[in-house]
Amino acid sequence: MSKTTDIASKEIVIPLGVVLRRSPGVTRWAKWAWKAVALIPGATEAGWRVLREENGHTEYLAAVARLELHATEVGSYRTSLMMTPPSIFVVLDKGAHVENEHGVDVHVVTASADIAGDYTDSAEVLVEPVAMPDALVAMIRDFCEAHYRETEFKKRRRDRARVDLTQDGKGDPRIRQESDVYRAPAGLKPGASK
Repeated sequence: MSKTTDIASKEIVIPLGVVLRRSPGVTRWAKWAWKAVALIPGATEAGWRVLREENGHTEYLAAVARLELHATEVGSYRTSLMMTPPSIFVVLDKGAHVENEHGVDVHVVTASADIAGDYTDSAEVLVEPVAMPDALVAMIRDFCEAHYRETEFKKRRRDRARVDLTQDGKGDPRIRQESDVYRAPAGLKPGASK
Protein backbone atom coordinates (compact mmCIF):
# COMPACT_ATOMS: atom_id res chain seq x y z
CA MET A 1 0.00 0.00 0.00
CA SER A 2 1.38 3.33 -1.01
CA LYS A 3 1.69 6.01 1.68
CA THR A 4 2.33 8.79 -0.77
CA THR A 5 0.26 11.85 -1.52
CA ASP A 6 1.79 12.30 -5.00
CA ILE A 7 -1.12 12.93 -7.38
CA ALA A 8 0.63 11.04 -10.21
CA SER A 9 0.68 7.86 -8.11
CA LYS A 10 -2.10 5.33 -8.84
CA GLU A 11 -2.84 5.01 -5.10
CA ILE A 12 -2.93 7.66 -2.42
CA VAL A 13 -3.52 7.21 1.31
CA ILE A 14 -4.65 10.23 3.32
CA PRO A 15 -5.14 10.02 7.11
CA LEU A 16 -8.39 11.66 8.18
CA GLY A 17 -9.56 12.40 11.69
CA VAL A 18 -13.28 11.66 12.01
CA VAL A 19 -15.39 13.87 14.28
CA LEU A 20 -18.57 12.23 15.62
CA ARG A 21 -21.40 14.05 17.36
CA ARG A 22 -23.35 12.29 20.11
CA SER A 23 -26.83 13.71 20.68
CA PRO A 24 -29.59 12.55 23.02
CA GLY A 25 -31.80 9.94 21.35
CA VAL A 26 -35.30 10.91 20.29
CA THR A 27 -36.87 7.56 21.13
CA ARG A 28 -36.87 5.48 24.28
CA TRP A 29 -35.10 2.66 22.42
CA ALA A 30 -32.02 4.69 21.48
CA LYS A 31 -30.27 6.53 24.29
CA TRP A 32 -27.84 8.27 21.90
CA ALA A 33 -27.88 9.30 18.24
CA TRP A 34 -24.52 9.40 16.43
CA LYS A 35 -23.59 11.42 13.37
CA ALA A 36 -20.32 12.02 11.55
CA VAL A 37 -20.00 15.80 11.28
CA ALA A 38 -16.46 16.71 10.23
CA LEU A 39 -13.15 15.46 8.87
CA ILE A 40 -9.67 16.63 9.82
CA PRO A 41 -7.08 15.91 7.08
CA GLY A 42 -3.67 14.85 8.34
CA ALA A 43 -4.79 13.93 11.88
CA THR A 44 -2.42 11.55 13.64
CA GLU A 45 -4.21 10.44 16.80
CA ALA A 46 -7.78 10.45 18.07
CA GLY A 47 -8.80 8.11 20.89
CA TRP A 48 -12.30 9.52 21.48
CA ARG A 49 -10.96 12.90 22.55
CA VAL A 50 -13.75 15.34 23.50
CA LEU A 51 -13.63 18.42 21.27
CA ARG A 52 -16.78 20.22 22.36
CA GLU A 53 -19.74 19.78 24.75
CA GLU A 54 -22.84 21.92 24.43
CA ASN A 55 -26.54 21.46 25.41
CA GLY A 56 -26.25 17.68 25.81
CA HIS A 57 -24.38 17.28 22.51
CA THR A 58 -20.78 16.07 22.57
CA GLU A 59 -18.33 16.05 19.68
CA TYR A 60 -15.47 13.56 19.74
CA LEU A 61 -12.39 13.13 17.61
CA ALA A 62 -13.28 9.46 17.44
CA ALA A 63 -10.76 7.86 15.10
CA VAL A 64 -8.12 8.37 12.48
CA ALA A 65 -9.15 6.52 9.32
CA ARG A 66 -7.28 6.00 6.07
CA LEU A 67 -8.86 7.51 2.97
CA GLU A 68 -7.53 5.42 0.09
CA LEU A 69 -7.77 6.73 -3.45
CA HIS A 70 -7.30 4.30 -6.35
CA ALA A 71 -6.97 5.30 -10.00
CA THR A 72 -9.50 2.63 -11.02
CA GLU A 73 -12.31 4.30 -9.01
CA VAL A 74 -11.96 7.83 -10.35
CA GLY A 75 -15.45 7.81 -11.91
CA SER A 76 -17.04 7.23 -8.50
CA TYR A 77 -14.90 9.95 -6.90
CA ARG A 78 -16.13 12.36 -9.55
CA THR A 79 -19.71 11.54 -8.48
CA SER A 80 -18.80 12.45 -4.88
CA LEU A 81 -17.22 15.71 -6.05
CA MET A 82 -20.43 16.65 -7.92
CA MET A 83 -22.58 16.30 -4.79
CA THR A 84 -23.75 19.44 -3.02
CA PRO A 85 -21.57 19.82 -1.00
CA PRO A 86 -18.77 17.50 -2.21
CA SER A 87 -18.75 14.63 0.27
CA ILE A 88 -16.67 11.89 1.85
CA PHE A 89 -18.64 8.94 3.21
CA VAL A 90 -18.03 7.75 6.77
CA VAL A 91 -19.27 4.23 7.50
CA LEU A 92 -20.02 3.80 11.20
CA ASP A 93 -20.15 0.31 12.68
CA LYS A 94 -22.90 0.13 15.30
CA GLY A 95 -23.18 -3.62 15.71
CA ALA A 96 -23.10 -5.55 18.98
CA HIS A 97 -19.48 -6.51 18.36
CA VAL A 98 -18.17 -2.93 18.75
CA GLU A 99 -15.68 -3.03 21.60
CA ASN A 100 -15.90 0.43 23.15
CA GLU A 101 -18.18 2.09 25.67
CA HIS A 102 -19.82 4.28 23.01
CA GLY A 103 -21.31 1.43 20.96
CA VAL A 104 -20.17 2.94 17.64
CA ASP A 105 -16.90 2.84 15.75
CA VAL A 106 -15.55 4.17 12.46
CA HIS A 107 -15.47 1.24 10.03
CA VAL A 108 -14.22 2.91 6.85
CA VAL A 109 -13.93 6.30 5.17
CA THR A 110 -14.32 6.49 1.39
CA ALA A 111 -14.65 9.06 -1.37
CA SER A 112 -16.36 6.47 -3.58
CA ALA A 113 -20.12 6.90 -3.85
CA ASP A 114 -20.34 3.33 -5.19
CA ILE A 115 -18.58 1.76 -2.21
CA ALA A 116 -20.70 3.81 0.19
CA GLY A 117 -23.82 2.63 -1.62
CA ASP A 118 -22.76 -1.00 -1.12
CA TYR A 119 -22.69 -0.45 2.65
CA THR A 120 -26.24 0.93 2.78
CA ASP A 121 -27.66 -2.60 2.46
CA SER A 122 -26.61 -3.52 6.02
CA ALA A 123 -28.50 -2.67 9.20
CA GLU A 124 -25.26 -3.02 11.19
CA VAL A 125 -23.68 0.11 9.72
CA LEU A 126 -24.63 3.74 9.28
CA VAL A 127 -23.38 5.61 6.19
CA GLU A 128 -22.95 9.35 6.67
CA PRO A 129 -21.93 11.83 3.96
CA VAL A 130 -19.63 14.49 5.39
CA ALA A 131 -18.66 17.67 3.57
CA MET A 132 -15.10 17.55 2.24
CA PRO A 133 -12.71 20.19 3.54
CA ASP A 134 -11.59 22.52 0.71
CA ALA A 135 -8.02 21.17 0.68
CA LEU A 136 -9.36 17.63 0.26
CA VAL A 137 -11.68 18.71 -2.57
CA ALA A 138 -8.69 20.17 -4.43
CA MET A 139 -6.55 17.06 -3.86
CA ILE A 140 -9.25 14.61 -4.99
CA ARG A 141 -10.12 16.77 -8.00
CA ASP A 142 -6.43 16.86 -9.03
CA PHE A 143 -6.20 13.07 -8.56
CA CYS A 144 -9.28 12.58 -10.75
CA GLU A 145 -7.93 14.88 -13.47
CA ALA A 146 -4.61 13.02 -13.47
CA HIS A 147 -6.18 9.56 -13.80
CA TYR A 148 -9.53 9.99 -15.56
CA ARG A 149 -9.68 8.48 -19.03
CA GLU A 150 -12.75 9.03 -21.18
CA THR A 151 -13.97 5.70 -22.54
CA GLU A 152 -15.26 5.72 -26.06
CA PHE A 153 -18.87 4.66 -26.45
CA LYS A 154 -19.19 1.62 -28.66
CA LYS A 155 -22.62 0.91 -30.00
CA ARG A 156 -23.46 -2.74 -30.02
CA ARG A 157 -24.52 -4.14 -33.37
CA ARG A 158 -27.45 -6.48 -33.51
CA ASP A 159 -27.31 -9.61 -35.57
CA ARG A 160 -29.46 -9.43 -38.65
CA ALA A 161 -31.59 -12.54 -37.99
CA ARG A 162 -35.30 -11.65 -37.86
CA VAL A 163 -36.92 -13.80 -35.17
CA ASP A 164 -40.22 -11.93 -35.19
CA LEU A 165 -41.46 -13.00 -38.63
CA THR A 166 -43.07 -16.31 -37.65
CA GLN A 167 -45.65 -17.01 -34.97
CA ASP A 168 -45.20 -20.65 -34.10
CA GLY A 169 -46.32 -20.30 -30.48
CA LYS A 170 -43.06 -21.57 -29.12
CA GLY A 171 -41.60 -18.30 -27.88
CA ASP A 172 -38.07 -17.39 -28.79
CA PRO A 173 -36.80 -19.92 -31.37
CA ARG A 174 -33.29 -19.66 -29.90
CA ILE A 175 -34.53 -21.15 -26.60
CA ARG A 176 -35.53 -24.77 -26.64
CA GLN A 177 -39.14 -25.25 -25.48
CA GLU A 178 -40.98 -28.53 -24.97
CA SER A 179 -44.47 -27.09 -25.28
CA ASP A 180 -46.41 -24.09 -26.48
CA VAL A 181 -45.70 -21.41 -23.90
CA TYR A 182 -48.47 -19.07 -25.11
CA ARG A 183 -51.41 -21.49 -25.10
CA ALA A 184 -53.60 -21.69 -22.00
CA PRO A 185 -53.43 -25.06 -20.19
CA ALA A 186 -57.14 -25.66 -21.00
CA GLY A 187 -56.28 -25.55 -24.70
CA LEU A 188 -53.85 -28.43 -24.23
CA LYS A 189 -56.57 -30.89 -23.12
CA PRO A 190 -57.45 -33.70 -25.55
CA GLY A 191 -60.31 -32.73 -27.85
CA ALA A 192 -59.82 -29.01 -27.35
CA SER A 193 -59.54 -26.92 -30.51
CA LYS A 194 -56.07 -25.80 -31.37
